[in-house]
Amino acid sequence: MTRSSFSKNDYEILAKETLFQGFYRMLRYQVCHKKFEGGWSVPFTRELFATLSAVALLLYDPLRDQVVLIEQFRIGALEHAETPWIIENVAGLLMPGESPIDAVKREAIEESGCEVLDIEPIYEYLASPGNSNEYLYLYCGWVDATAANGIHGLTEEHEDIRVLTITTKEAFAMLQQGKIKTAHTMLALLWLQLNQERLKAKWQKK
Repeated sequence: MTRSSFSKNDYEILAKETLFQGFYRMLRYQVCHKKFEGGWSVPFTRELFATLSAVALLLYDPLRDQVVLIEQFRIGALEHAETPWIIENVAGLLMPGESPIDAVKREAIEESGCEVLDIEPIYEYLASPGNSNEYLYLYCGWVDATAANGIHGLTEEHEDIRVLTITTKEAFAMLQQGKIKTAHTMLALLWLQLNQERLKAKWQKK
């Protein structure tokens, strides 16, 4: 198995400062690190968008072969999509002291009204390591899709979330047509295509 060439012992943080502190932070680092050809790099500067880790959950009903997605306004889509209202998985930030499993179950209730009956890990990954420390835990959760309806979200977070229940065939078609715009939703639907029959066999027995 191929491993990374270097470890946490192979770089140095020479300076670190906070440029902005709000709900998120913007940090500036001065670092140097070992090079593939030998020796050390010269010191250089990188800016980092610092946030909490995040969770995302694809809601799947194996009995009805449906997925539950949500639609909401996303500020990051203002300049990069036909509309800033994005169809995606249930997702949110991982609060300090909270486990990723507890976080996705909480988000499922808050954003869709669905109770998660069972859960499978998909991937965990760095969302954009070139400029952010966001680490995302991605899951698929078994839900009863008939419980998903209406408008959801927390008033104090100014959330206005519409629930969308569709067949897996429709969801896969949206993916193929480029209508899914978030990476965690793309990854989860691609994973479901590979694991759909296994999940049906597993969860329909319970």
